[in-house]
Amino acid sequence: MADQTSGFNLKAVIQETGLSAETLHAWERRYGLPKPARTPGGHRLYSLRDIQILNWLTARQKEGMSISRAVGLWRSLEADGQDPLLIYSPHQQPGRPGGVKLDELCQAWVDACLDFDEQAAEQVLAQAFALYAPEVVCTDLLQKGLSIIGDHWYSGETSVQQEHFASALAMRRLHTLSAAAPAPNRPGRILAACPAGEEHEFGLLLLAVLLQRRGWEVIYLGENVPILRLESALHATNPFLTVSIAQTLPSAASLRRMGEFLNEQGELLAYGGGIFNALPSIQNLIPGHYLGSELIEASQTVERLWNLKPPNPQVLPVPPDHQQALQHYIEFHPQIEIYVADAIREEDILPAHLEIALSAFQQHLAAALALGDISLVENSLNWLAGLLENHGLPEGLLMRFLEIYQQALETQTPTVDQAVFSHLTELFNEHPD
Repeated sequence: MADQTSGFNLKAVIQETGLSAETLHAWERRYGLPKPARTPGGHRLYSLRDIQILNWLTARQKEGMSISRAVGLWRSLEADGQDPLLIYSPHQQPGRPGGVKLDELCQAWVDACLDFDEQAAEQVLAQAFALYAPEVVCTDLLQKGLSIIGDHWYSGETSVQQEHFASALAMRRLHTLSAAAPAPNRPGRILAACPAGEEHEFGLLLLAVLLQRRGWEVIYLGENVPILRLESALHATNPFLTVSIAQTLPSAASLRRMGEFLNEQGELLAYGGGIFNALPSIQNLIPGHYLGSELIEASQTVERLWNLKPPNPQVLPVPPDHQQALQHYIEFHPQIEIYVADAIREEDILPAHLEIALSAFQQHLAAALALGDISLVENSLNWLAGLLENHGLPEGLLMRFLEIYQQALETQTPTVDQAVFSHLTELFNEHPD
C-alpha cells in the first residue's frame, strides 16, 4: 500500500497531477477524495497515496469516465475490500483483452437486444462484469444502453417490444445483483417506491442496488406505488427515508402528492429522475430532498440525510386558480375529448396519431396544473412534437391539433378557468410548426 504519510503541499500536488487547485478543492468538497491532512495553520498536506488517488481518477477520466463515475468505481472497489490502486492501475487497464472498452460492450448489448438475442446479450454482460465493477457496468452499459434504445424508439427506429425486451433483461440483472448484495451493516432502513403512475423503475432499482452495496437495508416496492400501499409499507417497515424517482411530468405531479403525504406522516423523502434534469425548476415544487443527477451524488445525499435528518423542504402551495382549473379539467375531460375527436375528424390525422396526442397532452396538462405552473406544458409540447414527427405525422397537423384543443378548453370548461388556460394560447403560438 502507498505511503500514507502526509508531506506534500498543494503546490507539489498540482505539479505531480496537473490538476488545478480549484479542481482539487472541488473534488475534495464534493466527493471526499482525497482527504488531505491539515497543518496547525489549516494548510493542506497530501500523502503519496493522495497523489496516486488523484492520478487514478484522472486516468479514468482520460478513458472516458466522468469524475462522478470514476469516484463511483473507486468506492465500489473499496466496498468489495479491494485496493483500486493495486487492481486497476492508473497507467494500465488490466483484464481488457483485445482492447475491449465499455462503450463497445454497450453497443454490442444494444445490438443484441434489438435483435431479440438474449443469449448474446447475456454473454456481453458476463464479459462486462468480468472486466468492470458492477456499478460501472450498471450505469455505463445497462443504463446508457437503455437510454440509447429509448432514443431509437422516440425517433421511430425501434419498436416498443424491443424496448421492453431490453428493459426486462436489464431489470433481471439488477434483481440478481440485489439478491447477491451483502448483508446490511448500517442502521436504518430505506424504502424505495415509484410514485403512482411511474412505470419506469430501472433508475430506482439501480439506486437501491447501489445503496445495498454501500451497506444500507433497502425495502424495494418497485413501480407505480399508490399512497395506500405506501402507507401500509411505512407502518410495517419504519424506514428513516423513502427514495423515489419521476421520469415524466405526470410522474413528478404524482411524486409531489407522495411528498405531501410523507410530510403529513413526518417521513423524509429523497428523489431524483430524468424530468428533474430536463426541468430543474420543478425541483422547487417537490417537498423532498433532491438526490442529484449522478448516482454518486445520490449515495452521498442519503448519507447526509442519515447524519442530519433535516426536515423536508417546504414548497409553495398550488395557486387556487390552478387547483380549480384542474378540478374542472378532470370533470369536463370527456366533453373535451369528444369535442377534439369530432373537430379533427376532417383533418388528415391517423387515429394512432390522435390517440398519442390526446393521451400525452391530457396527462401532461393535468400534471402542469397539479404542479401549479401551466407553462410546464411547453417542455411536453417539444417532446410530443418530436415523437409525432418521428412517427409520421404530416407537417402542420400538430399545430392544428393544438388549435382545436384550445377551442375545446374555451368552450367546454367554465369561464372562470379561462384566465389559466389562456396561457396555453401563448405557448401554442410560440411553438414551431
